[in-house]
Amino acid sequence: MTLRVRAAGLSDVGRTRAHNEDSFSVDVDNGFFLVADGMGGHGNGEVASSLTIEAASGFLRQGENADSEEQSESGMANSISRTLRSAIEAGHDRVVRAVAEDEALTGMGTTVVGLMLGSQSVSVAHVGDSRAYLLRDAGLHLVTEDHTWVNEQVKAGYLSQDQARSHPLKSVVTRAIGGEHDVDVEVQEIEVESGDLFLLCSDGLTTMLSDEEIRTHLVTDEDLEDRCAALVRHANACGGVDNITVILLDIDADGGAGTQPTATGATPED
Repeated sequence: MTLRVRAAGLSDVGRTRAHNEDSFSVDVDNGFFLVADGMGGHGNGEVASSLTIEAASGFLRQGENADSEEQSESGMANSISRTLRSAIEAGHDRVVRAVAEDEALTGMGTTVVGLMLGSQSVSVAHVGDSRAYLLRDAGLHLVTEDHTWVNEQVKAGYLSQDQARSHPLKSVVTRAIGGEHDVDVEVQEIEVESGDLFLLCSDGLTTMLSDEEIRTHLVTDEDLEDRCAALVRHANACGGVDNITVILLDIDADGGAGTQPTATGATPED
């Protein structure tokens, strides 16, 4: 059984940044979805995120290293996870190569979160603090775990969740695309159910909105495009201190017909 998905994506510069350093890809035909949040200043973050999305998307569309001989469901899921991991590693290699070719790009990097469809499951991979959420039966679940210094302090018991939310170092990531060493991509597989709704987003959304505020926008009956716009609009109303990028994926596990995605960078009206 092949999963069907309806998807929409939106990216917005926010209220305080001069330009948008986020990049994203919505590819229903090839079954993958990516969000990258660039870092580095002077426009270099935009370079890092766009190179990562370009390289990872190219890898996934070519299907290189994907083992089409796997027949079992577990084998297929493992194959998809390996392919998604390799695609993100390809993005990392592209950014590293760009820095080596142009020293003016030194210090640039990006976070990334990606999702790839299997036959009855999805694989989710991430590096940094761009997140994936799953809305199932009206409950919102954080799929990924932030690779940040602050999250490490929370796990060690030194900071509470409330303290972490307002900590001045909350955006300091411990893993990123484009570092000097091989990237450590975290990958997991999720068995899906019909009606599952996945959200991929940059931290421009999650630093402005709580999980409960995000959930209230996801549980509505509005079109995916309208829900994307509502999330961005709410984040901007709360300050919009960073670029905001969201992708929503509505899963049909019963084999119904999918539709083409909407993927726009336009700013929603206030």
